[in-house]
Amino acid sequence: MAQPARLRSLYRSLLRELPPRPLSPTASRSPLHQKLRQSFSNDASQENAITQAEQLIQYLKAQRQYTTLLERYNPGMNMDEEERIRLSARRVGMDLPREYGRNQI
Repeated sequence: MAQPARLRSLYRSLLRELPPRPLSPTASRSPLHQKLRQSFSNDASQENAITQAEQLIQYLKAQRQYTTLLERYNPGMNMDEEERIRLSARRVGMDLPREYGRNQI
């Protein structure tokens, strides 16, 4: 039989790894939060379910860390190509020449 403190710790760890909920007081729990709460209250005594929950927590933490590192070391990932080229040129001390366009006539 699992200890209630261990189950509470696992449940809270899972909630921490999920995306934040809206802060409005009228907002109810999302279906995912409801399902987690229900599974922890019903199947909590099964050691297999606890092991799976621990593995899921480790996976979610690794995914969050991967996303953080990806954003940190690839800052131009979400930029359009033109902006990325301009910033790359600035990084090595160059400014791109102005393009001859419709607005310059």
